[in-house]
Parts: sequence; C-alpha cells; structure tokens
Amino acid sequence: MKISDFKKKQLRNGFRNVSELRQDLVSGDWMIVATGRAKRPQIFRDRGREKFEQKISDCPFEDPQSSGHGEPLLIYYKDNKRIRVKGAKKLVRDWSVQVINNKFPALGPGSCSETYKEGPYKLMDGAGFHEVIVSRDHYRHLALMDIDEIEQIIKAYQDRYLSLKEHKCVNYIFIFHNHGKEAGATVPHPHSQLIALPVLPADVKRSLNGARAYYEKHRRCVHCKMINWEKEERRCIFQNEHFVVFSPFVPRVNFEIRIYPRKHEPQFENLNEIERRYLAEALKQALYKLYKGLKDPAYNFFIHTAPCDGKDYGYYHWHLEILPKTNIWAGIELGTGVEVITVKPEEVAKFLRNQK
Repeated sequence: MKISDFKKKQLRNGFRNVSELRQDLVSGDWMIVATGRAKRPQIFRDRGREKFEQKISDCPFEDPQSSGHGEPLLIYYKDNKRIRVKGAKKLVRDWSVQVINNKFPALGPGSCSETYKEGPYKLMDGAGFHEVIVSRDHYRHLALMDIDEIEQIIKAYQDRYLSLKEHKCVNYIFIFHNHGKEAGATVPHPHSQLIALPVLPADVKRSLNGARAYYEKHRRCVHCKMINWEKEERRCIFQNEHFVVFSPFVPRVNFEIRIYPRKHEPQFENLNEIERRYLAEALKQALYKLYKGLKDPAYNFFIHTAPCDGKDYGYYHWHLEILPKTNIWAGIELGTGVEVITVKPEEVAKFLRNQK
C-alpha cells in the first residue's frame, strides 16, 4: 500500500496522532514514531543530577482514576487477591498494585499492522498495547520494598503478559522499569511499563540470533554455559535456589547486573509461584545493593524473553538486565557501538557483594 493510502486509512479509523513504526532500510531495525508522547507531563525541566521530587497532590499515579487514566485493567491487594475491575470504583480504594493503560502510549489498539511503502522505505501502523504497572507507595521504590511487594509486581507483569500474548497481532512483549530522571522517568512515583509490539525489537533479535548460532554450533544453551561459570566465579553478586545475579563479563555500562534463572527456560511467563518468589528476592538484592553502593542511582531494568509468536525458541534463556546510568555515551560509543568501561566487572561484583 502506498503512503497516501496509509494516511487515508489512519483518518478513516479516526487516528489523528497515531503512532507508526518505521524500518531502517540498511539494518532492518524498526523504530517507533509517537508524537503524542510529547504531551506527557514534563516534571523534570533541568538536566542536573539532583534528586527529583513531586508533591503527592500533583502525582498522576497517586490516584490514577482521578487523573484520567480510566478503569484499571487489573488490581491487586495486599492479600494477593486479584480483582478485575469493571466499573466498581469502590474496589479501587485500598489497592497495592494496579495496571492501567498508558495515558500517553507509544502504541495504541488497532487492527493488525500492514506494511506500507514510502519510496524505498517501509512503515506500518503503530498498533499494539502500552500499559503501566503502578505500585501504591509514592516514596518507596523497588530497592526499598519488601519481597512480598516485589513479588506482587512481578505477578502483575506475568498476568498481563499471559493475557496480551493471546492477541494475534502481538509479536513481542517488552517489560521495563525506569528509575530516576537520567533513566527517562517522567513521573517519580514507582511504576513499570509493558509494551506489546507487532515487530521484534533489534536488541532482542540480536540476542536471539546469538543464542541460536551458539546452540547450532555447540548443541547447548549459551546462557546456561554462562550461568554455570558465573555462579562459581568472581563476578557473582548473589544467588539463591533458583536465580543467579552477576556482573557480566562484557557489560554495556559500568555496574550492569544480570539476573538469570538457573533452570533453562526460554519464556519469562512460565515462572511458577515458587520461582516468582525467588526472583523477587534476587531483584530486591540487586537493586538494594546498587542503592546502597551507588547512593540510589538512576537505572533501567528490562526483561529479555522469547517472542510470543508461537515459534520454537528452545535455544533461548530469558533473563533480566539492570543498567545503571553510570555512563554518558559520547562519540566512540555512538559511532562505533563499542562501550568504554572504567570499572572491571570483577571489582563491581566484589563491591556490591559487600553492600548489606
């Protein structure tokens, strides 16, 4: 379909600020154009390193429904009872975690995306889902939460993942958390995000391709090999019965941390209740050690898992990556993709192990 037909289709469907996906002609990578997100509340006006604050009365997540976010998709209480809310506002009062639609989505609901042409380029409708997982306490971020609270947040990740993967247009579900101004958070109230995409992200594609190539050559999982090595080595930070936390041999930033399940499993959503509890402990340990050691740094974490397109990804191994904002990318990093690391991963692990 030509680009003019694409625009006409958008208008017919009532889209005025619709997002779109564009594909790079050389790399094949997809990127999102979402001009509607420029309307997000900009709480942070400067680019300094000082801590940010926001009055509870001004916080859009203190009472999401009063802030215009609509009914929760899911709501959780301290007793771990899950309730699907359908207009029963009285159920919202004593929530501990709720999942809402993002008020400023990068992708929005729509029909399955078609690919369109603009000269030599390809693009498609920005059809997908963009949700926010909000915790109750305005001031207690994940590093300061107890394991029960973190486990409930992970349960919300898992529940929404299992629901969204059933949509035929969804190819990949990306779960992430931004903490701090430098990490891209525009609201300081603790929250995670989930975005369901019709395409496979470039970073995930590279991860999958690397894992598959290693498996085809060695007939074993590359991540399992790393886990078996790292749990006995100097780069291990923490481990429990089901998860290993370590500083990777080749980090992308200083103080990068990865969390892997010991058991080989391609898909995050297959966590059982016991494993979810141990993951909460591992994530708590990793984030608290960063909080103590680096005095509450900004960070991003995200989950890399197999796509939900129904194909066999038995060679893959899901994991969680934590990237503190300790580096500023300059010419060498941006131009070559080669990161310059100033602290050895072995020193990072030793330093973080000693944070209690």
